[in-house]
Amino acid sequence: METFALNFSNSIRICELIEFRKLFDIDLKYLYNSTHGCILAVAIRFKSYHSKQMSFFEPHQTRSASSSSQFFKQINTIIDWKPIEEYLVNHYKPGKKQRGQKAYHPMILFKIQLISVWYGLSDVQTEDLTMDCISFCRFCGLELMDSVPDHSTLSRFRSELTRKKLYQPIMLMVSKQLAEKGLMVKGTAIVDASLTLSPFSPKGKLDHQMAEDRKEDTRSDTEVMEEEKYYQKKEEESPHADHEARWLKKPKKTYFGYKRHIATNDDGLILGVHTTPANEHDSQGLGNLMEKVPEDERTEVMGDKGYKSKKNDQLLEEMGSKSLIMEKGYRHKPLTKEQKKRNKEISKKRWSEKQTFGGLHRWFGCHITRQKGLEKVHHQHILEAIAYNLKRSPGLVFLMVK
Repeated sequence: METFALNFSNSIRICELIEFRKLFDIDLKYLYNSTHGCILAVAIRFKSYHSKQMSFFEPHQTRSASSSSQFFKQINTIIDWKPIEEYLVNHYKPGKKQRGQKAYHPMILFKIQLISVWYGLSDVQTEDLTMDCISFCRFCGLELMDSVPDHSTLSRFRSELTRKKLYQPIMLMVSKQLAEKGLMVKGTAIVDASLTLSPFSPKGKLDHQMAEDRKEDTRSDTEVMEEEKYYQKKEEESPHADHEARWLKKPKKTYFGYKRHIATNDDGLILGVHTTPANEHDSQGLGNLMEKVPEDERTEVMGDKGYKSKKNDQLLEEMGSKSLIMEKGYRHKPLTKEQKKRNKEISKKRWSEKQTFGGLHRWFGCHITRQKGLEKVHHQHILEAIAYNLKRSPGLVFLMVK
């Protein structure tokens, strides 16, 4: 138990202390001067994070537990953080300086990153809210009197995990734990792609033919060369732009950014993530995406006609996966009645994947990235996949119990 006192040189009134109690929903011990009718000092006792003894105001916090604190408790019940903590400690080596503040534990920094995704916060916003929110501190393992990592520390931690490619193994570790609890339905992998927009577009007008959605692979070699020349020129003219993102034209609108390819199971949990520039055709990303999905979770692969190609059919056959990708019609070779019927049956089963993209956009605001570069955006996509699976897991446990 930790105790500290607040002494007031300018005495405050008791009504002000009552407002303070209401604001933070806690009980305080105070020294009251009956002669002058004011508060001279306030004593607050805080429970240590690792202590099993209840603090002075713990019962009041329990009765008024917020939805976020309940969610964090559920996550801590479902996930055993020790294997992930050991992995981070072994692979993330903070700087060792004789002077200055002691380095933060990587598990604290990783949990703060999850919070930033769950609540759609920037690094600066995450720093501020973690400093003010008790439930955030408890989830991350911070004492109430501990300092909170600043936004630059969070940014450096993300860059280091990206450089060492640590997000993908952590995602597999989380997925393994969810599978052991029966939350990861194995068998069918449903694939699809969605755009992630980048606000760091180069300035100036386009001087080349922009790639069109679903027609990216039909451009001539000359058009592709003109596009590459344009981006090479923009690297000099717009040094602060994202030079790995690309323009894509969809009906009547243009978009600048990346494509997020994901594979989900029947419940909508994310099995694997692959990221490409926006102007790359969907079919080009299937092979890399399937390499990131465990073999027992892709016995069948379902997707829309954008992934249909002879190369992908052969690839899935070599991987031992049954292809349930929708058929695509061609000029002078329309779909048969059987193919149309098959496509209709497949489309009925792809709703869970649409739900996943909807959750990522609606809950986390993941349709826009704050990162620059393909590698950073890809690992941000993986972190968002981890956060999404964790957010969905308490609800799936409830359905299993029910």
